[in-house]
Amino acid sequence: MDSKELALNMRKDAIDMVNKSHASHIGAVLSVIDIVAVLYSDIMNVNPDNPSMYDRDRIVLSKGHAGIAIYTALAECGFIPKAELQKYYTDGSVYSGHVSSKGVPGVELSTGSLGHGAGVACGMALSAKLKNDTYHIYTIIGDGECEEGSIWEMALLANRYKLDNFTVIVDHNKMQAMGDCEEVMALGDLSDKWKAFGWNVIDVEDGNNHEQLREAFDKRVQNKPNIIIANTVKGKGISFMENNLLWHYRDPQGDDYIKAKQELEAN
Repeated sequence: MDSKELALNMRKDAIDMVNKSHASHIGAVLSVIDIVAVLYSDIMNVNPDNPSMYDRDRIVLSKGHAGIAIYTALAECGFIPKAELQKYYTDGSVYSGHVSSKGVPGVELSTGSLGHGAGVACGMALSAKLKNDTYHIYTIIGDGECEEGSIWEMALLANRYKLDNFTVIVDHNKMQAMGDCEEVMALGDLSDKWKAFGWNVIDVEDGNNHEQLREAFDKRVQNKPNIIIANTVKGKGISFMENNLLWHYRDPQGDDYIKAKQELEAN
């Protein structure tokens, strides 16, 4: 299926999963789904029939609280049966709220402690570079996550070793758990910050637009780590969730669930 159909199916799955489990973070999931869909549909070299093949591209979701975006992509792309999504966030399930690699084919790393996943992904890219391996490492971070000092330690190291086999994507929805990023801890101009750390910076005006995302991946360069700053909308795809901080933690029930499903079906 193409990336837009994949993203729509992922959104439908995500709403059902959060409704059933009473889990949080649907706003962050909807924000990042288009990025994940384009990666799986058009960019990454992966094989659902052989998830552990050595030369596969690796993806690390450093903002692990949006793990549903990975689980739904894996289910829609054939890595796991779709019925497995029903186990999300249930007692004893491998499908935890923050994305987990334990027992889930296609997940490279368990994440959730913000700033941690990006550093590990950078280490994976350095290892591949030293071994002359040709696969690519992708990691998705949040803009609130850019307040973590470990992000900037990673940025220094990736530039030092010219990790052009490493692409970071910032899900720049401009909101975090407790408010707008600029009010909680002002980030300023993210593009200028990453340029100052020696990265090739690719700005995407509409980070939920699949064509713009694909063009961004084509603008990567050699001899520098690459970062795509994707300006997204938190809660994208459900009108009453878009840019609404309440949906960082709230789960859709009753009329909210019905309305969300109707909007997605209308697409």
